[in-house]
Amino acid sequence: MGKQIIVKTLILFVMLGCGLAAQAQVQVSARADTDRILIGEQIKLVLSATIPNQGAGNVVFPQLPDSFTHWEVVSRTGLDTAVSNGNKVLQQTLVLTSFDSGGWYIPSLKFDVLNNGGVTDSAFTDSLRIEVGTVEVDTTKAFKPIKGIRTVAWNFWDYWLYFAIGITVLIIGIGVGVYLRSRPKKDVVKPAPPAVPPYEAALLALKQLKEEKLWQQGDVKQYYTRITDILRAYFEQQFNIPALEQTSEELLQHIKPVTILNQQRDRLRDLLNVADLAKFAKLTPTPEEHERALSQAFEILEWTKPAAERAKEVEKGNDAGKTEGAGN
Repeated sequence: MGKQIIVKTLILFVMLGCGLAAQAQVQVSARADTDRILIGEQIKLVLSATIPNQGAGNVVFPQLPDSFTHWEVVSRTGLDTAVSNGNKVLQQTLVLTSFDSGGWYIPSLKFDVLNNGGVTDSAFTDSLRIEVGTVEVDTTKAFKPIKGIRTVAWNFWDYWLYFAIGITVLIIGIGVGVYLRSRPKKDVVKPAPPAVPPYEAALLALKQLKEEKLWQQGDVKQYYTRITDILRAYFEQQFNIPALEQTSEELLQHIKPVTILNQQRDRLRDLLNVADLAKFAKLTPTPEEHERALSQAFEILEWTKPAAERAKEVEKGNDAGKTEGAGN
């Protein structure tokens, strides 16, 4: 019985000694770069753990939340490892700030000591008191006047984008203007001159033939060819008769439905007969026959001219009569 008590006592002392040895081996600390700040200013809190003789153990640093009583964590670094005097030193820096005035404590922080993968002990830092003050306002002094507006020097690079846009728009405008001026202009379609009425065209052609005096120059065949072609073209355009493609007999047959033209059928037959003999039988008509052929062509043209032309001539006659009466 006495032996068992002695053994248990020895084991207890051994375990207590191991715990004290482990605690003595690891040293932890927390220090601030200042103990007094103004509201909103920052302090640096340096956490460190020293493992003697570069022991195989490790230390778990405390995990401070981003915000705790009266304090805010602005940033934190990772763990830095260094060797000093044969000891392994672990260190971490936290930046803290406070927006509450007063004297506030950074509480004691717990470090866990690991051996063989398990927690064997814990180490604690001392708490730190930091005074957080406010900006003192001297109420005995008068209020200072409001400062005037400060002008800032003009800087091109503050407005370069606006310049670039303006220059681009200007270049595009110049390009469009040059293109509009240099592009080929469309040809203006001129209105076609009014067509000459068939009667006027035929009358003008007969007058021109008369002035050319072809038969007087011995060109009898051309003379009669021109007379008949002028009349045939007139019949075709004025009465829709295919006169240019028909023989003399076919033409005389086709003019029968046209009353006003059929009334000149005998005169037209006589003219066509003389013309055919002169063109195909090489007959040479007398000068009187030459004159009569052209006269017959004018008579046929005058007899069959449109009503509008007749109205113009009547109007001209009336105007001439009025002029003579005024003169008398």
